[in-house]
Amino acid sequence: MIELRSDTFTLPTREMRRAMGEAPLGDDVYGEDPTTNRLEELAAATLGKEAGCFMPSGTMANLASIMAHVPRGAKALVGDESDIYIYEAGGASVCGGVVCEPVPTQPDGRLLLDDLAKGYPDDPDDPQFALPGLICLENTHNRCGGAVLPLDYLREVRQFARERDTPVHMDGARIFNAAVAAGVPVADIARHADSVQFCLSKGLSAPIGSMVVGTRPFITKVHRIRKMLGGGMRQTGVVAAAGILAIENAGRLAEDHRNAGRLADGLAKIPGIEVVPAATRTNIVMFRVIDDRFTVQTFAQAAGRHGLAVAELGHGRLRAVTHRGLSEQDVADAVDVVARVLAEPAGPLSTEAGAGNRV
Repeated sequence: MIELRSDTFTLPTREMRRAMGEAPLGDDVYGEDPTTNRLEELAAATLGKEAGCFMPSGTMANLASIMAHVPRGAKALVGDESDIYIYEAGGASVCGGVVCEPVPTQPDGRLLLDDLAKGYPDDPDDPQFALPGLICLENTHNRCGGAVLPLDYLREVRQFARERDTPVHMDGARIFNAAVAAGVPVADIARHADSVQFCLSKGLSAPIGSMVVGTRPFITKVHRIRKMLGGGMRQTGVVAAAGILAIENAGRLAEDHRNAGRLADGLAKIPGIEVVPAATRTNIVMFRVIDDRFTVQTFAQAAGRHGLAVAELGHGRLRAVTHRGLSEQDVADAVDVVARVLAEPAGPLSTEAGAGNRV
């Protein structure tokens, strides 16, 4: 099976497995796991922050960050196409008492300053309104095809937020993809946010975990919230060891971007396929099947029968994500499968769900 549903399907490398088996261990809830401590220090230093906290998942990392920033009854301004708003089960509201106010997301992943400004009431002393306590950005932007937020835009949002005494949290699940694509150190992106979440278990290829980085007092709050949410994992060095290697080898993501470019170019040449354009190509390719014999679901099912796994991602689109587990030949074979599926007679339309999405 050529796996294009997500970069979460990456497997740890041989070096990661060896490091996991040999990692010095302790009890991380007591702060005594040396490997996890090293990972947290590395993550913070790499992103130019004071401290870091190892988390079981990106969802918990975003949730703990929001809860650490925003008091109950206040609101977080989030993109209406963001992972936080769509794919994280309403955790900020359920667990944190935080109102998530959706802001229109532009095709390139930006939230316009004028739209963010509408989230601030004209009279902040009016008790009828929930007050903004956080602005959330996503970089790269998943549902916008792996879009990279420009540095000039990040500076503008940072200035906008400072003028309103509002912190900025970046859901940087794939922030290393953004840095590689932009050709800048990841700290140049992270400096425009008060806190950043990034995933170790997507393109970075570690098997488990995400990181939150920020100021030391903020991370102290995140640690407490992680414990409250059930995220204390004891001898976490077993998986933290893989995270260290993941960060140290993040430059290899450029290979995934090249493969995504090859995939997009190949798909664009197939009649019946419409590739969603990308200003900067990272590791996500969004495309539509415009052959009306197929639905998104029936196309995904047909591709699966030919050994290609792709997933629906809303708005009638399919998403293909390149990652370490794919070779250049796999990409060529994936293009060939799509062409063969469209060349064959389609079966009866089905309303059954195809391969489910996991962000």
